[in-house]
Amino acid sequence: MPGYGRGQGKQRGRCRGRRWIEQLPETTYFKPHGPQQPFTNTIILSIEELEALRLVDLEDLTQEEAAAKMGVSRKTLWNDLQRARKKVIDALVNGYAIRIQGGDYIQR
Repeated sequence: MPGYGRGQGKQRGRCRGRRWIEQLPETTYFKPHGPQQPFTNTIILSIEELEALRLVDLEDLTQEEAAAKMGVSRKTLWNDLQRARKKVIDALVNGYAIRIQGGDYIQR
């Protein structure tokens, strides 16, 4: 039957909704200090992931308060926050650069 099964161009789950952010970062690239390496792996952190980190870890908002500010559910904020924390820890532990870019957001 047409339109059923895998490989038919259908996405799983719901579309990712836009998050509201309050500010864009002035600095969007960080790299480890140390001996120059010819190639450094780069972790991409989205604007929304950075906003989740900023609201919860820097501004000390609860996840519920941060989710309301971003216009998403608490579970969605938690997912963004966990993904962001994992990326930042990966970069710090393994000496990767961090680039902040992209995402689907609306600036307030």
